[in-house]
Amino acid sequence: MKNSKAIIWHTAIWTVLILVYIFILPRFGELSLRRILLDYLLYALINISLFYFNYLVLIPKLLNKKKYGLYFLTIIAIILFYCLIKYGVGELIKAYMPARFPIDGPPMSGRRGGGPPMRGGPRGSDFMFSFMVNVFVGILFAFFSIVLKLFVDWFVNERVQRDLENQRLTAELAFLKSQINPHFLFNSLNSIYSLAYQKSDTTPDAILKLSEIMRYMLYECNDNKVDLSKELQYLHNFIDLQKIRFGNKAYIDFKVEGNVSNQKIVPLLLIAFIENAFKHGIANDDASPIKMVVSVDKNHLHFYIENKKHNNNTDAVGGIGLSNVVRRLDLLYPGDYNLDIRDEKDMYSCELSLVL
Repeated sequence: MKNSKAIIWHTAIWTVLILVYIFILPRFGELSLRRILLDYLLYALINISLFYFNYLVLIPKLLNKKKYGLYFLTIIAIILFYCLIKYGVGELIKAYMPARFPIDGPPMSGRRGGGPPMRGGPRGSDFMFSFMVNVFVGILFAFFSIVLKLFVDWFVNERVQRDLENQRLTAELAFLKSQINPHFLFNSLNSIYSLAYQKSDTTPDAILKLSEIMRYMLYECNDNKVDLSKELQYLHNFIDLQKIRFGNKAYIDFKVEGNVSNQKIVPLLLIAFIENAFKHGIANDDASPIKMVVSVDKNHLHFYIENKKHNNNTDAVGGIGLSNVVRRLDLLYPGDYNLDIRDEKDMYSCELSLVL
């Protein structure tokens, strides 16, 4: 399909160029049938064949393989050979066509002013002058074929590089996202195990909340972006699960401001901040609750979270953490986000602003 489109485009462009050259550029002299066939069509086909022989054969086999000396000698020999062909074709037509067509037929196009007939190939000139003109024309067509080939190769390479980069980024994002589910599931199962070990009555509720959370993560987060309202509901479910874990003694101040409907966000982007607050912060101190604010103004989102640090609460294994979030932000919101993290002695806070 692509090759057929390219052939159509090339044919159309050459046809237009030949018609322009025949009927628009030369506004002096008479356009006889012989002159159109010889000076324009036949010579044009010979020049075009030289163009594509260089474009399709010599450049890929010699120039692209950096065989510059061999390419230079070959293209010069080919140009000289084509010039001899043009000279021979011109002589044959001059010798045989007058028997069937008049040399100077009636005008086929209007004239703008008087003037001598325009020279066509070898007619009206000696062999050397005609040969040098044809050499120049051949070099010109070879040069244009080189320029076109370089441009096409550059364009194709750029497109391939973009495709490869997009594939790499897609694979990296899929890997980063795949890290979130096991990491979250590992922590949640630890919490539910603790509840079950204590034979807590809230264990079934915790399992139900985890089921809702996993359903969202598995089935509704496959798109590049999800509804912000669904993402916030997912955060609420996570917070409820944490409250069950703490025996409803976790103090969370979670506020949502602005209109969150008809807004889209990359899924599972904010959860790492909240998970980090529960893991390394103090959640059961009513004097210093974990504070979270999601504010939406048109297509701008502002997220703020603050927690009191629990210096003895460290992750022995080392989690995915905020490095995952920062990398996803770099890939998905390049230049459209600002993240400010403040790690003070007793308090830890994150402030994220991004364009949805």
